[in-house]
Amino acid sequence: MGIVRGICVSPARGTKKTPVAEAVLKEDWGIVGDAHAGNWHRQVSLLPLERIEEFRARGAAVEPGAFGENLIVEGYDLKNIPVGSRFHAGAGCVLEVTQIGKECHSHCEIFRVMGDCIMPREGIFARVITGGTLRTGDEIWLEGTEEQSR
Repeated sequence: MGIVRGICVSPARGTKKTPVAEAVLKEDWGIVGDAHAGNWHRQVSLLPLERIEEFRARGAAVEPGAFGENLIVEGYDLKNIPVGSRFHAGAGCVLEVTQIGKECHSHCEIFRVMGDCIMPREGIFARVITGGTLRTGDEIWLEGTEEQSR
């Protein structure tokens, strides 16, 4: 079982995402009010808190949303979750993993400063199967695991 440690959104593409306490996830769309929401396979991006903390320990001054992530999740090594897996979180939200990592077409500011960026290899993407409200601090768990039957 994991915990949603952060929710971040941005109103326009190419801008830094900012933390919010809660968000509404819309089926087949993504996070309401986020620029990356839409009818495509990368509606919601997730990044593990543990990898962000490791990156900070290397001297990176990164705040929530700096990598363009929507959800900061503690408790899962996300890059090892297979495509097609489903996460349940918050008030009935269901997310289906659609992509592991991404290609970085142009090096971001974090890469220019640090010589590295974790989102392309540690981040995952999902689409919203069932919408609902998600809050920072909500539990998140993989479908078909023991956590689901609690």
